[in-house]
Amino acid sequence: MKYMGDYPSKRTRSVNELTDQIFEGALKAEPLKDEIYCQILKQLTDNHVKYSEEKGWELLWLCTGLFPPSNVLLPHIQRFLQSKRHHPLSGDCMQRLHKALRNGSRKYPPHLVEVEAIQHKTTQIFHKVYFPDDTDEAFEVESSTKAKDFCQNISTRLLLKAPEGFSLFVKISDKVISVPEGDFFFDFVRHLTDWIKKSRPVKDGVVPSLTYQVFFMKKLWTSTVPGKDSFADSIFHYYQCSREEVFQLAALIYRVKFEDDKSHFPTIPKMLRELVPQDLIRQMSPDDWKRSVVAYFNKQAGKSREEAKLMFLKIIYKWPTFGSAFFEVKQTTEPNFPEILLIAINKQGVSLIDPKTKDILITHPFTKISNWSSGNTYFHITIGNLVRGSKLLCETSLGYKMDDLLTSYISQHCSWGRTFAHQLWRMSRSPSNSSQGSKVSVESSAVSSEDPGEGPSNYDPRKHNYDEDEPSSEDDYL
Repeated sequence: MKYMGDYPSKRTRSVNELTDQIFEGALKAEPLKDEIYCQILKQLTDNHVKYSEEKGWELLWLCTGLFPPSNVLLPHIQRFLQSKRHHPLSGDCMQRLHKALRNGSRKYPPHLVEVEAIQHKTTQIFHKVYFPDDTDEAFEVESSTKAKDFCQNISTRLLLKAPEGFSLFVKISDKVISVPEGDFFFDFVRHLTDWIKKSRPVKDGVVPSLTYQVFFMKKLWTSTVPGKDSFADSIFHYYQCSREEVFQLAALIYRVKFEDDKSHFPTIPKMLRELVPQDLIRQMSPDDWKRSVVAYFNKQAGKSREEAKLMFLKIIYKWPTFGSAFFEVKQTTEPNFPEILLIAINKQGVSLIDPKTKDILITHPFTKISNWSSGNTYFHITIGNLVRGSKLLCETSLGYKMDDLLTSYISQHCSWGRTFAHQLWRMSRSPSNSSQGSKVSVESSAVSSEDPGEGPSNYDPRKHNYDEDEPSSEDDYL
């Protein structure tokens, strides 16, 4: 009643404070969902106060985007909306109701963006999304939009062949967090902003406001092959390399910047930081670099910008660290390795790299990783058997990012493993194999199941339930 103006409020409230109070309880207790619907419809029936009626329709619009009513109440809600088909929001509420029935209930009250949209008589919400090539575009996001749907919409607009391996990332405060594909987009952003607000002090009774940005980037590189998807290559695909490779790559970068224009050759010594890895610049004089880059540039005569980009990717694709996310850590358990290590996580597994020589010291495939954990200041990983395996203990502030990326790769590998194991399991259930038993163990993150195709009941590849813990996060390429 306070939201609808029927009951005066004694103080100024934030935009979504009242909507939080209205919907929070129903999202936690199933029986209250029908109660909320009934109360809203009751307030809308024979309501002759125009302002109050419009606010009631706003609540119904928000409600139909959050959760559906029970099967018992559903026909009554539908009949009410049909009887009010003349109202501008009636049709939209009916569509939102059908989507809520199809996609299920949200976990959190409406996000500020949703509340502000309907209060400004707008039923379409457009969200700006940023890309690694410094471009951005606006995409429509609905209350029922899940991260997977959002990624599919972006992929379709950008003419990508498939959305696999891409993810949404929310940049807020000093963190860049990956959005799990099964989460409702506005649920995740709402949870994330609430979590960060709780960790910040309230000054003079004022809750700090938070702004965020949404990025669409490559997260998993398991199926990336340069040339397979030219649009993805040009927007998204970004490591010890030989001197010959450096010459080639520098010449390709020059060609991308200037195409066949040779008038900038004299300035190559001044732009070496843009062309050559920083730790290699001093290995040759500026003039020697110039001569080598020009020589390779001439070998690539006639190549277009797009061809140069593709050639660049095909060179680095061969490197064992292609598609890696790199993390600098301080390790405290392995005396044979440097104290400061680079950890690279990619489709091959987890590699430990000497930061000075760039040599790969060892690579642990995902099938050998049995456990991992992270906190604000650490990342721990167990290789091999949980009892007799070796542990690597690392000090880092990026443990939450490493955790999420490793979880995502292993989750994908486990799904592949379970598909194969399910076939083995079905074979083992045939009469000819009945004596062999039916239990198949999948040697991936120590997962086993009576029916691998259904997935192990005691294994959650995300490990973190974001209802109870801080959000899992992701390596960012910003």
